Amino acid sequence: MTSHRDTYSVSSSQASTVTPFSNADVASSVASLDSSIPTSPEPSDIDDDASSSGIKQLPFISHKDRRGPNGYRFATQCATVDDPNHKDQYGSSSAPIYMSATFKGLPGAEFDYSRSGNPTRSMLQHHLCQLQNCKYSFAVSSGMACLDVIARIVKAGERIIAGDDLYGGTNRLLGYLASHQNIHTDHVDTTDASKVEEMLQQRARDVAAGLCGKVSMVLLETPTNPCLKICDLQRCAAAAKKWALDAVVVVDNTMMSPYLMRPLELGVDVVYDSGTKYLSGHHDLMAGVIACDRDDLGKQIAFTINSIGNALTPMDSFLLLRGIKTLAVRMDRQQASAITVAHYLDSLGFKVNYPGLASHPSKAIHDKQAAGPGSVLSFVTGDKALSERIVGATRLWGISVSFGCVNSLISMPCLMSHASIDPKVRAARGMPEDLIRLCVGIEDERDLLDDLQNALLQAGAIRRKPCSSTRSSNRLPSTIESSRAASPDLITYERTPLDTDHAQQDKVASLVEDMNTAKLETRGGEGEPGLAQDHPPPNSPTSIVVSAPGKVILFGEHAVVHGVTAIAGSVALRCYASVSPRKDGKISLDLPDLGVVHTWNISELPWGAVPDSIQAGGPVPDSLDAGLVGAIEKVVGETVNESERSHAASIAFLVLYMCIAGQADARAQAFVLRSALPIGAGLGSSAALSSCLAAALNILYGRIAAPKGEVEDDDSAYVNQWAFLSEKVIHGTPSGVDNSVAVHGGAIAFTRAHPINTLNANKMEKLKGFSSFRFLLVDSCVGREGKKLIAHVAAQKQAEPERVNAALARIQAIADSAKQTLSGTCGLSRDDLVAQLRELIKQNHSELVDLEVSHPSLELIKNKTESFAPAQLATKLTGAGGGGCAVTLLPDEFEEEKVKELIQELSNAGFKCYETRVGGDGFGVRLPEGEEDAAETKIKFQEMNVSKDLGEWADGQQGWVFA
Repeated sequence: MTSHRDTYSVSSSQASTVTPFSNADVASSVASLDSSIPTSPEPSDIDDDASSSGIKQLPFISHKDRRGPNGYRFATQCATVDDPNHKDQYGSSSAPIYMSATFKGLPGAEFDYSRSGNPTRSMLQHHLCQLQNCKYSFAVSSGMACLDVIARIVKAGERIIAGDDLYGGTNRLLGYLASHQNIHTDHVDTTDASKVEEMLQQRARDVAAGLCGKVSMVLLETPTNPCLKICDLQRCAAAAKKWALDAVVVVDNTMMSPYLMRPLELGVDVVYDSGTKYLSGHHDLMAGVIACDRDDLGKQIAFTINSIGNALTPMDSFLLLRGIKTLAVRMDRQQASAITVAHYLDSLGFKVNYPGLASHPSKAIHDKQAAGPGSVLSFVTGDKALSERIVGATRLWGISVSFGCVNSLISMPCLMSHASIDPKVRAARGMPEDLIRLCVGIEDERDLLDDLQNALLQAGAIRRKPCSSTRSSNRLPSTIESSRAASPDLITYERTPLDTDHAQQDKVASLVEDMNTAKLETRGGEGEPGLAQDHPPPNSPTSIVVSAPGKVILFGEHAVVHGVTAIAGSVALRCYASVSPRKDGKISLDLPDLGVVHTWNISELPWGAVPDSIQAGGPVPDSLDAGLVGAIEKVVGETVNESERSHAASIAFLVLYMCIAGQADARAQAFVLRSALPIGAGLGSSAALSSCLAAALNILYGRIAAPKGEVEDDDSAYVNQWAFLSEKVIHGTPSGVDNSVAVHGGAIAFTRAHPINTLNANKMEKLKGFSSFRFLLVDSCVGREGKKLIAHVAAQKQAEPERVNAALARIQAIADSAKQTLSGTCGLSRDDLVAQLRELIKQNHSELVDLEVSHPSLELIKNKTESFAPAQLATKLTGAGGGGCAVTLLPDEFEEEKVKELIQELSNAGFKCYETRVGGDGFGVRLPEGEEDAAETKIKFQEMNVSKDLGEWADGQQGWVFA
């Protein structure tokens, strides 16, 4: 009888083993037949000849007709459990459950301890070998336990290449490996195999240059969960074998199961499934299964499982074995219903992600490597609130995570299965917040569609069509209509247009449908020839690193709006910018701390909107050009769920780039911005990044000279003008305090022109005698709404002018005293100066509390710090209050061990602490020395933990020049 392997593929050997170390004979001689291998539409520079990959695929054979090693077709194999090496002594029809931790017998017996081996688990693993047509199968405690076992193949310092649309648990484990074991992952859009090839080639070059560890694993999912993206497994596996010889190619096959896809037959080394899903099918156990054909990997995986003890228990092994018996029956029913549901939603005009639809962009690739589309699909509504209403309105569809079981489920991945992924990262990877995932079960499809239709109607997502409307575009295919004859009224509905009130959400849907240039993680498009990217101005560097400090408001916050002097100082925590050249006619902006990457073709930027006076290198504009900002906003586009903060930063970046570089000189460059400052905590992170960009661009394009000994005052002032312009883009009407501190460092006193002080213009004064002081910054981790708090103070002033004006006068007196103290003109000793500041801090905080801008979290921080014995500490809120940060003055003699104790106490209460100094340098510039230095800098900026490692590494490099 012809085997399944003979009729489908010759990439791995036949299997009949029971345990990982069985020496059963392996059939190996199969006729060599010509056929085409599945590839992506784009041409590959990999030799696609069968001899290069060792893989030959026969013409397509239906999944129902394929035969396994025992000669049976798949559905028969599922129901036929027979292990010739472990026959039950009583001839039981169902595998016995050996609920025993130990087994009696002499040393060397097959079973002695259930962690190492159990007859029930061995029966299951043999059955899995038959189903997956592989040499080794293993059953462990969960799907994530599979990945944990497999990931232990990778050693510290080595790398992983993985997709950018991953299961949330996978993403979490990869993050753990990066932070705890120095195993970093490059996330690639695996829907484009050329991207995988490019990354493998790049890392091969980096390894050869000694810049990073080797790639030891390529981790793929297809279709991905929940966006149903398709990866060309055979082409990616071939690429890995070519450019990363030692890399293990691993595939999470949970979305397909062995019934629909066998990745081992496509050149993959290791496959794992969450047995909790399709294999079990009943939501009554947690399990994971691993399959491979290589002896070295099989033995290593077996050793790891035995060592860490996560093998599947006897009871769960029995339940999984029982569930597998009905896999084919369940899968056929689930998939058929999923196809119907997908066509229904598609007919209504929703964007549906499902490889069973002709509209799926990678359907051809999926059909070549899988025998069906599966039973999971997802769709977007364009409105997150609408999606929530739909999910909440279902009755038959259960709201739950997981999939692949007998009952149908509905969920919003961004709120459930993928909630562990940072929202910024989800946005960067193109996962819409309004995405709904449907996991179809075995119920009658008519009931499923009726319940879904009712939910759509109740939520307002669809409406009844006018009677005269007979357009076929909203009708189901005739084959599906006939199967639903009992529900003919279903096709009389159409999608409800989104309300104009939901314009913001409306953008989400359009962006999901058309994420091309100028969108988040913009890809594609070749650079235009003739640009100036390869011709920098004479004596101008091509790579640069710039840093700039954040700031704290020491005195006068809130009162500054009403004409009272505010005093701000720079902090030792900084933001950093790294700029390196590209060779493709594009510029990129990478904001890892906000989870955003933008890439634009230089030739497609709206150069015509830049005023001629600016393009010619003229003076810094005093105000924003509305036409330029509007044109850039269209180019940037509001990406899927991108935060307002990152969106504004992207616009500010392009404003500075286009105005400073100019079209004639614009070069292809990669900008990476990192922040060691807490973002959004009122510590001036946007101003610090604006200052970094302004300094880098002006030096790179020769507007100011690259500093050698020190930054000239005139150059600092020029950079500050551009940084202020950037702040106007981000904040609208900034005071100029934040960017001035970021550029110049030290401390400044700022007074806004106001009738109370009779000034005709804002006044900014540097405190030249300022000495640095130790401070502890404590982030309350409570969001703040500065505009509301400012309005609240203004409302109090209007209602109670006498009380509030008296408070403002007292704060002005505090600021005047602080200004004199910090300028070093009062003749106090250092100890007396610190004591004076301590009292002023207490007084200022008391006034802010009376103005009702504090917060319980800030008061808790204040109480904890000021009661910390035996120190005499003083704490106040800084910035807008209502959350945000507090600052604590640390005396010079305050021991470091005591500081650590205090930080631990505050951390235990849920706060984030940063020990720093106030009053240091302004922006700094460092020019990398040679290509190797520049390449190392680029990798550090992309990968290092900025709050812990990058700042220390960057500040420790030689060659910094500061303002």
